[in-house]
Amino acid sequence: MVTCLAFVPGVASAATRNFTLVARVVAVAVGLWTAATTFLSAAKTVVVPRPTSQRITRVLFVSMRRLFDFVAHEKRPFVERDATLSVLAPLSFVLLPFAWVFLTVAGFTAVQWGVAGGSIRDAFLVSGSSMLTLGVKFRQGLPVAIFSFIQAAIGLILVALLISYLPTIYGLYSRREILVGKLESRAGIPPSPFEMLQRYHRIGALDVIDNDLFEPWEQWFVELEESHSTFITLAFFRSPRSERSWITSAGAVLDTAALYQAVLDRPSSSRASLCLRSGFLALRRTASLFGMPIDHSPNPTDPISVSRAEFDVLVEELAAAGIPVKTDRDQAWRDFSGWRVNYDRALVSLCKLVVAPPGVWSSDRPGVRYVPRLIRRHGRAAVREHRGGRFG
Repeated sequence: MVTCLAFVPGVASAATRNFTLVARVVAVAVGLWTAATTFLSAAKTVVVPRPTSQRITRVLFVSMRRLFDFVAHEKRPFVERDATLSVLAPLSFVLLPFAWVFLTVAGFTAVQWGVAGGSIRDAFLVSGSSMLTLGVKFRQGLPVAIFSFIQAAIGLILVALLISYLPTIYGLYSRREILVGKLESRAGIPPSPFEMLQRYHRIGALDVIDNDLFEPWEQWFVELEESHSTFITLAFFRSPRSERSWITSAGAVLDTAALYQAVLDRPSSSRASLCLRSGFLALRRTASLFGMPIDHSPNPTDPISVSRAEFDVLVEELAAAGIPVKTDRDQAWRDFSGWRVNYDRALVSLCKLVVAPPGVWSSDRPGVRYVPRLIRRHGRAAVREHRGGRFG
């Protein structure tokens, strides 16, 4: 029957008009949804001061990450891999605004075609001219003009967001790297908790380690959680020197605080405890944002990646260096592992994620390298705050 009706001119033209009308309505709806989604993604990425899962940002960054992983494969020397991966995050940040512009132009191209008809080429020229405020292509008619003005406003807003976006990112990066750079004089390269405690002991500064190390790093962890949850791709910005990394430095400081509390024969330090707590909360929540399986309420007897033999060797080295250590090694191991279990999995997982340089008890631990999935749910469970921990 349909085939027969196609030969009737009036019926055929009516069916064509109906199909075209439906297609134009769908084009307007899809175009507006694309433009609105892109604008909200840009606003949430730059403005909203809390963890948000943005699919556009995620698809772009994960795609770039997989491309760079193909080039910087594990068989290449680490220095070459580091040089290649150092371009990943900055290049992704530069391409992200282009993705926003492209999707907005594509969305309004569909809107312009749906509202005014004509060719896709003309709709694209009007959309691009409005987006970039060139004014070289314009259509008459109030509905078309309204959408052109809306798109031009969106373009200006995206430019304003971009102007504030990059300085904010690099400001947070610079603040993160200040303490990471200062740690080299205290813990060496790669940073080591033994080297840290030994140097403080040599210069007679163990009495001021609270104010010199634990207090500023407690603040560093608080800022890390805030910045790396708002701009999660900051985790992939690498340090200026290939042998330094924010995550291996964080591991060295946390291990130093745990050893200070568990092993050293000195009065307990509240600053060390606070530094540990702020540290493992920051690492857990950062790891959770990437969908890593993190236990937020671990049992103090759960296994950790540091073995008892490695722990005993380090304690012997501390004692040989003249640092006072506790005589009950079994209790010291239980206390240390009770602290370490709070951040062990998050530390090792984040080291694998960012391809961290060699680090003592951090990036040298065995583990499965994790690459975020291209598409996943909004992940409310991944962005909600988690509480719990061994000591508080």
